Amino acid sequence: MTDSLGSRMKFAVIAPSTNTSVQPEYDDMRPRNVTNHFCRIAIPDTKVTDDASFMVMIENIRGGTLDAIDSAMTMDPGCVIMGMSAETFWDGADGADKLHARMLERTGGVPVVMGSTAVDAAIKAYGGIRKIGVLTPYAEIGDKQVVRFFEDLGYEVVHIKGLKCGSPMLIAHETPQTLKRTAIEVSEGVDAVIQCGTNLAFAKVAAMAEFWLEKPVIAINTATYWHALRTMGIEDKVDGFARLLLDF
Repeated sequence: MTDSLGSRMKFAVIAPSTNTSVQPEYDDMRPRNVTNHFCRIAIPDTKVTDDASFMVMIENIRGGTLDAIDSAMTMDPGCVIMGMSAETFWDGADGADKLHARMLERTGGVPVVMGSTAVDAAIKAYGGIRKIGVLTPYAEIGDKQVVRFFEDLGYEVVHIKGLKCGSPMLIAHETPQTLKRTAIEVSEGVDAVIQCGTNLAFAKVAAMAEFWLEKPVIAINTATYWHALRTMGIEDKVDGFARLLLDF
């Protein structure tokens, strides 16, 4: 159901409390009379130094996700956007399907858009993409889950570079220069560059990188918000976020 400000769509966005990139990036992409309403998954800013501590972070997110969805549903959104990344890639394509089903059950059938499947939709929208290079903020265990998801769908992951960020909050502190260098590093011999990890502020870097590299560069926040808009029948074109929001 819409309201006076969100007369076309009210999105509920579920994101970890440590995430400071999803909200400003989604708001920058927001069309007229579409509103974004954030509900935070309360997690501590745990240090991440290895696979074991990365899993502590993941379990913290899992433990708070359903409560966050319940809270978000009280504002009667038209669609729920999962503004988190790693969990949506976990256990490959089958795991993503099962997670989506669980989220739909929790929302009572209100549409749910997730980062992993949104990126796949974006890749298909561009067309002709088989070999990909991927950049993430993750530890090795997270990167393995990303590779598994894309390989399940038939893509070849030629390169993957995890930045091994020191905590969930510190992901947002990676500089545009670091993201630029990492995008270049994973771009050799691929059809497209893909970025995972919603707290990396990559949306505008991706638009610039697409120009430099002369190939698709897909930021997960752009892909997820684009997929939410198009899923809900909103076809507005938005400048400044690569071809995805302009051409598809």
